[in-house]
Formats: sequence, structure tokens, C-alpha cells
Amino acid sequence: MRQFLHLSVVTTLLIPSLPAQKKSGIDVAGIDTACKPCEDFWRFANGSWIDQNPIPASQSGWGTMSVVMEGNRERLRVLLETAAASKAPAGSGERKIGDLYAACMDTAAVEKQGIQPLAGELGQIERISTVKDMLATLSAFQKNSPFGPVIVFARQDSKNSSETVASVAPMGLSLPERDYYFRDDERTKGIRSEFLVHVAKMLSLAGAKAEGAAAQAQAVLAFETKLAEPRLTNVQRRDPNATYHPLGLKGTIELMPSFDWKATFARLGIPAATQVIVTEPAYLQAVEKEFTATPLATWKTWMRWKTISAAAPYLAQAFVDESFRFQSTVLTGVKEQQPRWKRCTTLVDQTLGDALGEAFVKKHFPPAAKTQMNDLVENLRVTLREQLEASTWMDAETKKNAIEKLNAFRAKIGYPERWKDYSAVKVDRGNLFGSMESASEFSRMENLAKIGKPLDRNDWGMTPPTVNAYYSPLRNEIGFPAGILQPPMFDMEADEAANYGAIGAVIGHEMGHGFDDQGSKYAASGDLRNWWTAEDRKKFEARAECVVNQFNTLDVGEGLRHNGRLVVGEALGDLGGLKLAYRAYQRALKGKAAPVIDGYTGDQRFFLAFARVWATQLRPEAKRLRLTTDPHPLGRFRAIGTLQNMPEFHRAFSCKLGDPMVRPVEKQCELW
Repeated sequence: MRQFLHLSVVTTLLIPSLPAQKKSGIDVAGIDTACKPCEDFWRFANGSWIDQNPIPASQSGWGTMSVVMEGNRERLRVLLETAAASKAPAGSGERKIGDLYAACMDTAAVEKQGIQPLAGELGQIERISTVKDMLATLSAFQKNSPFGPVIVFARQDSKNSSETVASVAPMGLSLPERDYYFRDDERTKGIRSEFLVHVAKMLSLAGAKAEGAAAQAQAVLAFETKLAEPRLTNVQRRDPNATYHPLGLKGTIELMPSFDWKATFARLGIPAATQVIVTEPAYLQAVEKEFTATPLATWKTWMRWKTISAAAPYLAQAFVDESFRFQSTVLTGVKEQQPRWKRCTTLVDQTLGDALGEAFVKKHFPPAAKTQMNDLVENLRVTLREQLEASTWMDAETKKNAIEKLNAFRAKIGYPERWKDYSAVKVDRGNLFGSMESASEFSRMENLAKIGKPLDRNDWGMTPPTVNAYYSPLRNEIGFPAGILQPPMFDMEADEAANYGAIGAVIGHEMGHGFDDQGSKYAASGDLRNWWTAEDRKKFEARAECVVNQFNTLDVGEGLRHNGRLVVGEALGDLGGLKLAYRAYQRALKGKAAPVIDGYTGDQRFFLAFARVWATQLRPEAKRLRLTTDPHPLGRFRAIGTLQNMPEFHRAFSCKLGDPMVRPVEKQCELW
């Protein structure tokens, strides 16, 4: 309801208007004043909020980003319920998102179908009687059910980024990543044991007898262990040169000759002359051996398992429950499923993201927000240019190339300039599985259709309602969906300190990825090409090594540590990004003193805003999973580790050498 202010004419005329001080943007009630900021700034900034906001039973963790996500999900629910109840024109985006949401919410219809939606694919697998049949089936499934040991998809050519080529990459593993098949710690061995129970239960739900299902589960784990062995580790994959092998169709055939690549490419509409990038050649060679070394019965069992597992979220409740038990409870410690409506909003966002995003943007992201965000981005760009120019350790040639790359950054804010056309997607509000099949095939073929065509700069890496941001080295672009541009991450009414400390640090982080251990290997054009002098590259690697060592030694509790080489890129993004955001904030003040609000100076509120972004706590299971698979440090240590290196923070809160929040001067890491 609109509210009106009634001001008297006399008051308006006699009292001159004064510029209103913006609100702080900092939730001071969340601060734990019992904790000293120089002891543990993360706890100081967030302790009271953390204590008052325990992890909900349906979540693996909870924090500031979670609150923004939940707020957006409520907004999406309103949009989707309205769309489902409306009589929008058939074929319109509003009609499709409403019908898909309704189909997802119609649990009675889903239950009635049972396992029947998989009858076609399971029957196709059952009819396999020879290795040739099996290979033909794997090829056929590439079109809309690419769950096999490899996948073909469109990607930019890393060394000629204006070209879109075909890529062949590994698939097939069910556990979180390669090393889960080999580690011998009790936690990982327990996960493998639970995986056996999980596979057997899923196969039983699909009709297998209990005793047979247990043996089949053992066969699945043994087979996937063979597939995992030749795979690169998550640290090895961080080297873009390690996953760039331009072999063409001929070279791909030589690696895995039993598979009918020519027929597969024809089925997918990929010209035979297309360049093909193979990410892990040794893996393809290993799979080739397994086509004959692994019994046909095991291949069929594994194909049934992967078919059922992939479809489980869209099947009857028994499948949903078992999938949740392993994927969420066993792996991340979540106690209960989210309400159906939350899962359905996520499903529609992931499936018809542009159609839902268009409705979200109209309601929750005004043009003025995009303008203000663009101003923030450009101020950080100017500030980073000044930092690069003032760098004392890079020579003139490297500086020139770095600035050229910065100038070429494309910033995407809020939403795409052109919305996707989903007219080819058939949505039936009485058939969730069929609707998801149509949407999946549309997405798959849309991706493959890009091969051999000019790069489409309109494409985004995330949907508009997403609470996240990204940097693409191949496109040399940064993207900030409208979903993350909501309070407290970005607040049009908040003081500059809050916005620069929160979303400004995120902007700086994404810009920093252009110069992290991976992004720094890509030139302004997006091509994977060295633009450093040999001496400057050595200096850069030494600075990155400082961050690796820091995160290798940070104690995260229970004797656990980060893998510094896994998280170095994100940690460099945080360090360079926060320093950049701080200097951009100082630049935005234009020499004026920042106001003191709620007893905190501008600098103090800047750092409070940054730490509040990482007010996140995790369940023990989720924490261990993140430490082994996630290239991002844990939230608490993104705040602590970054600020330990920042003299600007130390001055703001009068921290001294010897305080836990101050690393020894000789160990303080700095990028520029």
C-alpha cells in the first residue's frame, strides 16, 4: 500500500532541506562486542547474529547469502504462484513458468506415474545384448541423457576464444570428486559404505531384488573406481593447459576407437570438420579398455543406476527421499528436506531461468539499481587501473598488457540484454517428468547448436535471480545477477561504506579473478596466452605462493586445513578484491571525511560490511565436503585470512603486531 507524507506549506518554505544522511547499512545488533575485533574479527562482526540464527534443519549451512537467497525464493514463489493461477497466453514465458511450477507441485500426478517415466530408457538398456549394442545406446543417450562415461558439449576454444568448438570431457562419477574413491580416512570410507546402501536402495525401488541389488551396488562402486583412477585431481584441473588438447575428431577416435564418434556427432548436429578439444586424453584411453574389460552386465547395471539417479528428483516420493538421504544427509548433514515449493522454485529457475528472471527483474530490480551498480563497477575499474600503473614489481610491458586486459573487461549487470526464447520447450502441467525431458533436450541442443558459430556475448553464466557472481576468463567478463544485488549485499539507500565493503568487495573479487593464478594466464582477448615477462611471472607466482602457504596453515578446527593450491584463486580474488574495493571507497569519498554512524567510522563500517558477507556457519559434514571439493575457502576464513593481510584494516581497529588478526609483516600477502 502506498503511503503519503502530508507536509505543511509553511514548514516546507521556512526550513531549508538538508541532505539526508544515508542509513548505515550495517546490522549493529549482529555484532558481538564481547569479542575483540583484533582477536577474531569474523566473530566480532557476526557473533550475535550467528548465535541468534542457527542452521535450519533443511540447510547444510546458513549465513548472509542464505538469507538473501531465501528472500529471493519468497519473491519467486509469489511470481510463480501468480503465473500458475493466471491465464497467460499459451506458449508465453509466464504460462510456461506457471505450468512447470504447477507440474512440480502436483505430487499426486508424480506419485501416480511411479517409475513409468523411465520405462523407455530402462527398456532400451535391458535390450542390450552385445558390446556393440551398449556402445550404440551410449551414443543415442548423448542427445538428451548424457550420463555416460563422457560428454560432448560446446565450449570456447581456449586459445582462440572467438571460436566455439566441441569438447569431450569425462563424466560418470557419482561421488563428489575423484579422491572420494581412494581416501582411507574413516569419514570417506563411511561415505563409500553409505553409497553402496544408496545404490542398492535405488535399484530396489526400480524393481531389482534386494539380494541382487546389493551385489549390483558393489559392481557400480568397483566400476566407478576404475573410471576415477585416470581422472585428474581437482588441483590438477586448475591448470587450463592440462585440460586443453585440440585433437579434432580424428584424434578423438584414436583415443577411443570403439565408440562411434562420427555417428554421435551426426546425431548431435556437429560437423565432422569441427575442432574437438579433449580435456583428459588418458581418461578416454582408460574408458576404451573398459568397454571390453568390464563385463557387459556391469555396464548395464551402471547405466540403469545412472538413469535412475539422474531422474530421481522428478520421480515418486520414495526416489526423492532416498536421493535426499544420501546427497544431502550423508554428504552434507542436512536433517530434513526443504518444503516442496522451495524445491519447485529452484527447479523452475534452473530450467526456465530467463523466463522467470524476466519477471523477477521487472518486480525487484529497478533501472536505478543497474545505474548505481554500473557506477560502482566503473569506479573499481578506474581504481584498479591506478593500482596497476603504480605497481612497483611489474615492468612496463606487463603493466601495459594488464591494463589492456582490464580495459577490455565486459561488465554484465542484472540480466541479459536479450531474453531466451523457450517456445521449443513443451510444458505440461500434468506431467513433470515429460516437461523436464523437453526442457533438458532444449538446453542440450541449444548448447550444441553454438558449435561452429560466432561467440554469443549475450549468454550469461547464471540466471537473473541467482545470488552469486562470476568471472569468465575466456570471455574476459564479470557478471552480477540481479539476485545478488539485494540488501544487505547491495542497498541503494545505504551509506557508501556498506556498499563498497559488501558488493564492492564482490566486484573487486571478480575483477581480481582476471589476475589470479588461473585468470592471469588469459589475455585481454580471452585467449589462453602468456602476456607476462618471465621475470614478472616469477614474482607473481611468489605472491600467489604466499596465499597458498597462509591457507595451508590456517587451522579451521578439528585439525583440518584448506588445500592452499585448491583455494588459491579464490583467496587471491578476495585479497586483491577487498584492497581494490577499499581504495575505490576512499576515491568515492572525494577527500571528504566519512560520517561516523552508530559509533563506527567509515573504514570500520567498510570492513564490517565485508565480514558480514561471510557470516556463514556449516554443518560438520558440509565443512569436510567443502574442504575437499570447493575452490572457495570456508566463509569464516575468507574474512579472517583476507583481513590478516590488510594494514588498512589493522589501522581501522587499532590492531597491533602479535594480535591474531595481524600476520607478521614479512608474511603479509599482497598482490599489487
